[in-house]
Amino acid sequence: MTMQLIIGNCNYSTWSMRPWLYAHYHQLPIDIVGMNLFSDELLAKLEGHFSNGKVPLLLDGDIEVWDSIAILEYFGEKFPQTDPWPATAAARAAARSVSAEMHSSFTALRNEAPMNCRKRFPGYKLSAQARGDVDRIQSLWRYCRQNFGRQGPWLFGRFSIADAMYAPVVMRFRSIDVELGDIARSYCQTVNDCPSVKQWISNGLGESYIVTEDELDFPGEQLTC
Repeated sequence: MTMQLIIGNCNYSTWSMRPWLYAHYHQLPIDIVGMNLFSDELLAKLEGHFSNGKVPLLLDGDIEVWDSIAILEYFGEKFPQTDPWPATAAARAAARSVSAEMHSSFTALRNEAPMNCRKRFPGYKLSAQARGDVDRIQSLWRYCRQNFGRQGPWLFGRFSIADAMYAPVVMRFRSIDVELGDIARSYCQTVNDCPSVKQWISNGLGESYIVTEDELDFPGEQLTC
C-alpha cells in the first residue's frame, strides 16, 4: 500500500511544506493529498485519525505519523538512502539541534510574518522581537554553513532534514523585507533555486483559497513567481 501524505494549502501551510519538500526532492513513492486548511472536507478526511484535526498527516498502512519533524524522521527511517542527517556525529548533533530549535522557537516571526507564497509586503516592519528571531536564524545558518557546509550549498553541504525544516523561513523572507548577511542571502538563493521549492511556490500561486488569519493586514503586492 502506497503511503499517503495529507497536507494543507501550499500558499500557507509551513508545517505541510517540510515533509512535502523532502518527499518531492527525493522523489519518494508517496501519494500527496492536498486539502484546504480549516475546511469541512479536511476535517472529514482527518476524522478518526489521531492528528487532532491537523496537517500534515502521513498514513502508511496502519501507521499514522503526525507533526512535520516526526514525519521527516519517519521518511529517513523508511528511505535511508535519502541520508536524512549528516554523516558525522558532530554534524548530526548540530542538524538535530537547529531543526528542533526551528520546531519550538521563533514565535514572534511566525506570528508577524505568516508564509504567503502569493504576496510580497514592501515596507512591512517586524517588531524588535521578530527581528531578534531573524538574527538568531541567521546565526544558526552561519554556524551550520561555516562548520559543516563546505561540501555543498545546503546547511550541511547536501540537502537534509534541517533544510526542509527551514525552507518555510526562506518563503517568509520572500514576502517581507529583512536585512540578511552574505551567508543568509546565499542560503536563501540556494533554497529558492531548488526545483522542488519552485514547484511548491508554483502550487501556491495556483491556489485561490484564502485563509484570512494568515493574511497580513498590510498592503501587499501579488507575486507571479
